[in-house]
Amino acid sequence: MENYTFATQRLTVIRDVFIFQCYTGLAYIDVYNLRKNDIKIGIDDRYWIMSSRQKTGSETNIPLLPKALELIEHYKDHPICVERNTILPVSFNQKMNEYLKEIGSLCQLDVLLNTHMARRTFGSTVTLNNDVPMHVVKEMLGHSSIRQTESYAITEEQTIGREMSELKNKLHGRPKSIPENELATLNRLEQEKKAIREKYNIQQP
Repeated sequence: MENYTFATQRLTVIRDVFIFQCYTGLAYIDVYNLRKNDIKIGIDDRYWIMSSRQKTGSETNIPLLPKALELIEHYKDHPICVERNTILPVSFNQKMNEYLKEIGSLCQLDVLLNTHMARRTFGSTVTLNNDVPMHVVKEMLGHSSIRQTESYAITEEQTIGREMSELKNKLHGRPKSIPENELATLNRLEQEKKAIREKYNIQQP
């Protein structure tokens, strides 16, 4: 999806906003309201988003990853951004979700895309899946409690389960002698899934 070339600028912009959310964890309303003065230099001398969540008023401090910075630079002179003094030319939420469905169909994705999925992608795949500590993810997402963030670990378990199912399908019908590297991958996925379930007390479905 990130590398797909769309025939219309309309879908390209919607895709880019969604990708920006994936790399920042911002909810729809927060990326809609994100202003240029919300981008500040952090303690590491790099650019951060420093703002407050519209929903809860809690502080949100998020170091900007390279892809997010690239999108900010790309849209800095967009007419809508200039007029509204915003970072991205974000459409209304209903339109965003409508166009995301169209994008999902064009990219042949087997999931229903919506703006909240981007936030969950940041919380699970981008951060937790890359060993960012749970309490750090909590702060970046602006959650009021760690329990809110723990639900994103469940999403990650589902991701691991999906990967493992795909691996099993690849192995199905092969000779009994499974290559060592594929067997090791299968065992690792099983262990990761078990570790997540035990850590967050997730019952076996």
